[in-house]
Amino acid sequence: MCAASLPEAALLPRLLGLKIDPKGNGRRAATAPIMKSVRRSDFDVTNTVQVSSPTAVFEAVEALYRPTWPELELAPVEKAFAHFEKLFAGKVPGYFGVDTVYHDRQHTLDITLALARLIVGHERAQPEDLRLGSERAVVGLIIGLFHDVGYLRRTDDHQSQNGAEFTRTHVSRGARFLQEYLPVLGLPGWVPVATEIIHFTGYEVPFAQIEAKVTDPLDVMLGHLLGTADMIAQIADRCYLEKCRDRLYAEFVLGGVALPVAANGGRQVKYASGLDLLRQTPEFVAEVREKRLDGDFHSAYRFLEPLYGGRNPYIEAIDRNMEYLRQILRSENWRLLRRSPPIFAAGADPMSTMRGLMLGYIKRVWSGQPSEPKMVAKGK
Repeated sequence: MCAASLPEAALLPRLLGLKIDPKGNGRRAATAPIMKSVRRSDFDVTNTVQVSSPTAVFEAVEALYRPTWPELELAPVEKAFAHFEKLFAGKVPGYFGVDTVYHDRQHTLDITLALARLIVGHERAQPEDLRLGSERAVVGLIIGLFHDVGYLRRTDDHQSQNGAEFTRTHVSRGARFLQEYLPVLGLPGWVPVATEIIHFTGYEVPFAQIEAKVTDPLDVMLGHLLGTADMIAQIADRCYLEKCRDRLYAEFVLGGVALPVAANGGRQVKYASGLDLLRQTPEFVAEVREKRLDGDFHSAYRFLEPLYGGRNPYIEAIDRNMEYLRQILRSENWRLLRRSPPIFAAGADPMSTMRGLMLGYIKRVWSGQPSEPKMVAKGK
């Protein structure tokens, strides 16, 4: 979708509900912005932060964090954002760039921004003895920034063709990355906590097992905020429905989720197509809200409300997406899903590559040939 025409620069901050730094440097203050009527496809739920841009998201994080912790040292965060940008672009030795079409750069940055807002909202809502503190806030943000790094292929993952093949193991791979990377940022003491709470974003480790190992309630809360951000930001995405149909389904095929191997060795059909995935999405979202967001994470999304005058733009956007999907399902008019947002991956045409791999996988499945490559030890 094309961005709406912008008004004169002098009027833009007022129209967006933003305050200008009194020193005149043009930075946004950490206030609740007014949402514009036409939301751009690579902008956050408030339509004020371009979540395809690491620079824009870092600036938004800085505008949130500095008033909350005036003496905070943001150098590790800034360094992490720079590394993230190079890593996902394929400019770090030992790694290919991001080639997953749903879990692309925008996806990660959107979650990271939501996490920063949750953390700051939590600090504003809680008494001093229950606050996370600045160092934990920094570590949490870094975990969020690399929570899906496990989808990136290492150059020695010789038998993998696309990061989606790591769908079922990407969180554990991300934990190993943090084990290596946090010491580089001068945060080695956080490795035991970070490598556990990253699993609040996935399904590989039961949450009860994580909470049995992570004994500090503040670290558990950080994990709940992380898991909450991961769920609400992606479901609130303006193009979530199209991305599920066209991109997540393809990743689910390559990751062995759409056509899993049954106990008898045959194939189950969990998702027959992208449209079938969408038909099951309302049930999935309802279950996520009941069991994860309101259950395991104890409605941690409420910590956004102090930033937005009691409102929650993420939950509101999720509700709009689900109501629109229900309308489509009632009418079966799939032409209503007409958005085709850009993909922020490292390759020139990642969707064509993904489609080719997906079709090849499906053909191998129904011809009885092995469809899942044998991963070397580092690729598991």
